[in-house]
Amino acid sequence: MRIDDPRTRRVIIDSDVKNEADDQFAVVHALLSPSLDIRGIIPAHFGAERSERSMLDSRDELDRLLALLGAPDGVPIANGAPHPLPDGQTPVDSPGARLIIEEARRADAGPLFIGFLGPLTDMASALLAAPDIAQTDTTVIWIGGPPYGDREWRGTWPEFNLRNDIHAANVVFASGIQIWQVPSNVYRLAGVGYAELRRRVEPCGDLGRYLAQTVVDFNTAHHRVPVESRSLGDSPAIALMLDPWCASFRRQSPVRFTEDGHCVPSERGGDVLVVEQIDVRFFLEDMFAKLAEFGDSGSLPQRQAGAGPVL
Repeated sequence: MRIDDPRTRRVIIDSDVKNEADDQFAVVHALLSPSLDIRGIIPAHFGAERSERSMLDSRDELDRLLALLGAPDGVPIANGAPHPLPDGQTPVDSPGARLIIEEARRADAGPLFIGFLGPLTDMASALLAAPDIAQTDTTVIWIGGPPYGDREWRGTWPEFNLRNDIHAANVVFASGIQIWQVPSNVYRLAGVGYAELRRRVEPCGDLGRYLAQTVVDFNTAHHRVPVESRSLGDSPAIALMLDPWCASFRRQSPVRFTEDGHCVPSERGGDVLVVEQIDVRFFLEDMFAKLAEFGDSGSLPQRQAGAGPVL
């Protein structure tokens, strides 16, 4: 039986895709999902700790993924900011920020969902350049930020995606735009093991082999002790685009982030919907199935063909 449904949801993906080994899975999952109308993918910076050209590294990795998907010229790409905001008032202009403004202002095109898998630099720049977009039917989905309250954070402060642009996070959270946040205590639970990758991902052609090996290579390079698993922590953003009902939320009153990465109450901004639990089974199985279908067919869903220009 063939299941067809022509309806789509308009989305943008903003990803520091070369930073680790989970963004790649999220980006591929989005591109393999026919219900997502990908209006653009924005390669994002991930600070200067690992590279002085991190945004361009993300662009190179995105180009590599698109080539493996067989669509190097068919998906709109707009480079993001090469570095964080210098302060809380100055935007960093980029094709990515301009794409966000353009799509947010399309009042006749339906809701817009923008998934941020890294820092919020490009969203903050768009809001600083065009504050009116905070009042549009746009939802920011952010993978980032520490746990709220007294929940344990087994890492260094601040959380990585927040640390790479705290100014930007505060601009976005103070803007009043609709935000769905997936904090670290939730996103780190989207784990997969090497055995699962061997069985479910590696057999899916050159793309599957690349994705599986990327996880192993990252773990080998960055873990001092042997591990055989990895959190695909950016994938919840794609799950929320595919089915907002796959998660349970709570409403958080306005917050801002301190220099050391903690949340404190704020008098600016609106409430944030914070994901407290998400159906990991749903989005991992959906991704595995779509990878297998791509491995069999070797082509993207038909709707993706000729989606737009490369910027």
